[in-house]
Amino acid sequence: MTDRTTPLYVVLNRSGDEFGEYHRFLDGHPCRTVYLTTPGGLPALDQDGATEVHVRDSLAFDDLLPLVREIADRHGTPEAVFGQSEYDILTAARLSAALDVPGGYGLDLAERFKDKPAMKSAVGAAGLRVPRFRRLDDEPTAETVVEALGGLPLVLKPRAAAGSQGVTVVHSTDELRDALAGVDPGAYECEEYVDGDIFHVDGIRRSGRLHFVTASQYVHTCLDYAHGRPLGSVLLDPGPERDELTTFADRCLGALGLRDGAFHLEAIRRPGGELVFLEVGLRPGGAQVPFLHVDLYGIDLFAEAFRAALGLPPLWQPSEPVGPRAGGWLIYPAPRELPGRVVARTSPGSAVPEVYHEELPAIGQVMTGPGSYDEGCGIFRFRGRSAATVRAAVHTAMEVYGLRTERAEGTEEAGGAEPHG
Repeated sequence: MTDRTTPLYVVLNRSGDEFGEYHRFLDGHPCRTVYLTTPGGLPALDQDGATEVHVRDSLAFDDLLPLVREIADRHGTPEAVFGQSEYDILTAARLSAALDVPGGYGLDLAERFKDKPAMKSAVGAAGLRVPRFRRLDDEPTAETVVEALGGLPLVLKPRAAAGSQGVTVVHSTDELRDALAGVDPGAYECEEYVDGDIFHVDGIRRSGRLHFVTASQYVHTCLDYAHGRPLGSVLLDPGPERDELTTFADRCLGALGLRDGAFHLEAIRRPGGELVFLEVGLRPGGAQVPFLHVDLYGIDLFAEAFRAALGLPPLWQPSEPVGPRAGGWLIYPAPRELPGRVVARTSPGSAVPEVYHEELPAIGQVMTGPGSYDEGCGIFRFRGRSAATVRAAVHTAMEVYGLRTERAEGTEEAGGAEPHG
């Protein structure tokens, strides 16, 4: 007989590394867990301690709803349905709404964090600067969009995607017309192109206040990475710039209604100094962000995100005021031409002492797809005395890192010592 008095949590999982070890995040909290996982996420799970484990190739809402209803029939209504990935947060909220689940993220909140026009509308309504934008549901002409947004260039982007997937910068009305012809207008938006330095602010909010927060400046952009350039970021030193960014982010999160949860927010500082909201995820940042935070601050952002969504108290508590933690990361994308075989690579570690962790592709490794922020042709983490020291180290690493690939089906090179800065 199932003990229905013990809280039941249904978890959607894709993570096969330490950030998918939910049993650690629970830290002895008595509960029942049911995991709905992709095959790649199975190794991280505590299968013996779980109430049920279901392996599914698809974690889409329509595919999971019948299964979650069956689970509720067997074990009672879950206390919360949780999805860690950007791809699963909204699905978990929709499942919660369908089953009348009391805990976890509400559907309204998840939709504001997932839909770019909705998030910008909420932030803009609070008096904070957001890019001018236009929904495309009514299938406007390119001329109409340009006029509404005040001119070119413009950015055409999916309303719900992440990691700059499907993002296009257009510099002419003809380019925009061609781009609009190739997309579903209901799934896209168009917005003002805002020039400036791009930052990300990462942390945890509890009871409507910042529990933990850092601010970092990107080295290159996510769109650059999608086009074959390396991507990195450097943590800002404590000071006015960091304080202004974290305060701005906190106001944005308040406007979006986040009381308890993790966030990864991006903002642009225009040349005149004005901060402009870009977008935000209801989750920890990707790439090397969570690893760097464990290394430098001892905080597991995924554990804190899980506990915040479930209404459990945080594990991380500052024993003393958080002091300077200078660090950063750098990742290289897959070769531009695929499939590509790695034929040579050199470590930048000997020339860059600030590199404390590196993951190099194996000689002979064949890249068959563009990869993600967790997979590619080189991953590096840095520590240093200050943000300036780390920033210089990141740029030096880009100068000295050697990588050579060739077409997997022959000997013609697919890339030299690229991509570099």
